[in-house]
Amino acid sequence: MTDGWDGRQPGGYPAPAAGPAPGNPTQGLPGTGGGGTTWPGNPSQGLPGTGGGGTTWPGSPSQGPQGAGGGTSSPWWSDALADPWRDPYAPAAVVVPAAPVDPASEPEPVSDPDVPSRPVLRQVVLISLITALLAGSLGSALTYAFLRGGTAVPRLGAESGQAPALAQRKPESLAGVAEKVLPSVVTIRMASLGGISEGSGFVVSSDGHIVTNDHVVSGGSGKATVIFNDGSSAPATVVGQDPESDIAVIKASRTGLTPVEFGDSDGLAVGDPVLAIGSPLSLANTVTAGIVSALDRTMQAGEPGGPTRYYAAIQTDAAVNHGNSGGPLVDGGGRVVGVNSTIKSLVADGQEAGNIGLAFAIPINQAKRVTQDIIGTGKARRTVIGAQVGGTGVTSGGVRLNAVEPSGPAAAAGLKAGDVVLRLDGHPLTEPADLVALVRKYAPGSVVAVEYRRGSTRQNASVTLAADAK
Repeated sequence: MTDGWDGRQPGGYPAPAAGPAPGNPTQGLPGTGGGGTTWPGNPSQGLPGTGGGGTTWPGSPSQGPQGAGGGTSSPWWSDALADPWRDPYAPAAVVVPAAPVDPASEPEPVSDPDVPSRPVLRQVVLISLITALLAGSLGSALTYAFLRGGTAVPRLGAESGQAPALAQRKPESLAGVAEKVLPSVVTIRMASLGGISEGSGFVVSSDGHIVTNDHVVSGGSGKATVIFNDGSSAPATVVGQDPESDIAVIKASRTGLTPVEFGDSDGLAVGDPVLAIGSPLSLANTVTAGIVSALDRTMQAGEPGGPTRYYAAIQTDAAVNHGNSGGPLVDGGGRVVGVNSTIKSLVADGQEAGNIGLAFAIPINQAKRVTQDIIGTGKARRTVIGAQVGGTGVTSGGVRLNAVEPSGPAAAAGLKAGDVVLRLDGHPLTEPADLVALVRKYAPGSVVAVEYRRGSTRQNASVTLAADAK
C-alpha cells in the first residue's frame, strides 16, 4: 500500500495525473461505498464512493471528488476509472458531456413529398356534410324501425309492367268523358235583392251563349258573372228565359269558347251510364256518375207564388245537390242529354235538401228547342194539345179533359170534353200534370198517338200538337 500519490492497484491502474498542491486543501480519494476516514482536527467530508463518503486530509475543508452520489467535480481527477482506490468490480457511471452544437450549422429541415398534405377547408366541409347526411339517414331509419316495433316493412303490391286499361283513360271512359266536357261547364253567379244565387251552366256556342236553369237567374238584376273551368271569369247578361220549362240563356262577353256536343235524349235507355257535372255547394268542376234510373218522369215544380214548371224528366241516381242546377247531364260519349234541374229529398219544408239518389234533368231535346227559340226570338214557344185538364186523375186511370178548344189540336183529332185520355204516345197517364209535361216534351207540329176512353169505349186518335198563341 502506498501513500496514494503514485501507487498502483493490483489491477494495474495508473496513478493520478498530478498530486495535491502544497499548502492547498485536498479532497479525499473516493472509496467504493459510502464510508470514509476523517483525519483529526478536520471537519471535512470524506471522499465519496458510490454513496458519497471519503477521506479528508488534515487542515483541508475541501470536498472530495463526486462519486455516483453527486457533488462538485474536482479538477484533480480527470478520469474516474483511474481512481487507485476504486473497486474494479464496482459499477461506475461516467457522464461524458456532449460537444456543443452550433445552431448555424444545423441542416435545413426538408419536408417529405410523400406525406399527404393537410385537407383544405372545402374538403373538411364536404366530409362533414356527408357524415351528417349519413348519420341523419341512419337515425331516421332507426327511429322508423323503432316506431314500427322494429319490424321491417315488406314490399306492398305487385309490380305491373303496364298500366291497367282503366288507368289509360280512353275517350269513352268516365275520366275521358269528364276531360272532354269540363272545359265547357261554367259556374254562374247572379246578384239579386236576396243576395247572390249560384248555379251551373254549359257553353252552347263559341260566341258565349250559355244554357242554365231559369230558377238560377230568376229574380236577379240581369247581370251575371261566369266562372270558367280554368278559373277565369267574365261578365254575362241574360238573353231570355222560359219559367215554365225552367230554361234560361245568358251570354258571356267572351268568344272562342268550346261548346258542348248535343246528344239525343229520346235515344236513352234505362241503365245507360251518365255523368252530372257542375258546382254543387260552390264546389266547382265536380263530376258525379250514375245511371239513367227512369225516363219521362213527369215533374211539376215551382216556388210558392211563382210559375209552375212541367217537364218529363230524366231520372238519375248521379249525386246532384244545390248548385248543380243548370249543369249538364252527359251520356257515355260525352254528349249532353239533359239539364240538371231538381232533386227529391226527405227533408221537411224550409230545410235544405241533399242528395238521396233522386235527381231529375230536363231532356236536352226539349231544352235545345227552347234555347233556339230564346236566342232567335227572345222567348220560347210552348207545345199544347188544345185541351184543359184539372183536378185529380180518374180512379180507374187516365186524365179527364175538362174542356177542348174548338180549333185546337185535340178537337181536330175528334176528342171532346169529358173524354179520359189513357195514354199519350204509349205513356200511361195518372195525373193531369202527366199530360201537360208529356205534351211539352214534344216540339210543335209533332204527331202523337192518343188512346182515350169515351164512356166505356176505348178509342185511338193521332193528334198534331201545336204552339200556343203567346
